[in-house]
Amino acid sequence: MNAEQLVRRGVLAIAFAGLLAASAYAQSQDPTPQQQDLQKDKKDIRNDRKDLANDRADRHADQLDINHDKRDLNKDRAERNSDQRDINHDRRDLNKDRVDRNADQRDINRDKAQLARDDKKYGVSSAQAQSDRKDLRADRVDRNKDQRDINHDRTDLNKDRADRRADQRGVNQDKKDLSKDRKDRNQDQKDINKDKRDLHKDRRDLHHDKRGH
Repeated sequence: MNAEQLVRRGVLAIAFAGLLAASAYAQSQDPTPQQQDLQKDKKDIRNDRKDLANDRADRHADQLDINHDKRDLNKDRAERNSDQRDINHDRRDLNKDRVDRNADQRDINRDKAQLARDDKKYGVSSAQAQSDRKDLRADRVDRNKDQRDINHDRTDLNKDRADRRADQRGVNQDKKDLSKDRKDRNQDQKDINKDKRDLHKDRRDLHHDKRGH
C-alpha cells in the first residue's frame, strides 16, 4: 500500500468521524419527539404540583375564614339574644311603671275630690283639709317619680332596640360571609380534586412515554 492510499484512507476516516460527531451534536441539540414528550410531562407534573399546593393553601385560608365567621355569628347571635332579653325586661318595667303612674294619678284625682269636699265641709284650714293636701303632695311626688321611671325605661327600650337591630344586621352579614366562604372552600376542594386527577394523568403519561409507547 503506497503513501497516497494511506493518506486517502486517513482523510476518509477523518471525514467519517466528523459526520458521526456532527450527527451526535445534532441529536444533542434537537431532542427526539420522545424526549420532548418526557420534558413536557415533567413540566406538566411540576405545574400540577404547584397548582395543587396553591389550591390547598386557598382551601386552608377559606376554612380559617369559615371558622372565624362561625365565631362572629355565634357572638352576634348571643348579643342579639341578650338585647332581646333587655328589651323584654324594659317592656315589663315600662308596663309596671305605667300601671304605678296611672294608680298614682287616680290617687291624685281622688285626693283632689276629697280635698274639695273637706274644704267645703270643714274649711280650708281644717285638719281634714290639711291631711288631704299632704296626701295629694305625696301622690304627686309618687306620680312624678313613676313618670321619670317611664321616661328612663323608654330611653333604655329605644337603645336596646337599636342595639338589637345592629346585632341583627351583624348576624345577617355573618351569614352572608359564611355562605360565601363555604362556597369558596367548596370550589377550592373541586379545584384540588381536579388537580389530583391532572397530576395522576400526567404521571401516567410520563410513565407511558418513558416506556417508549
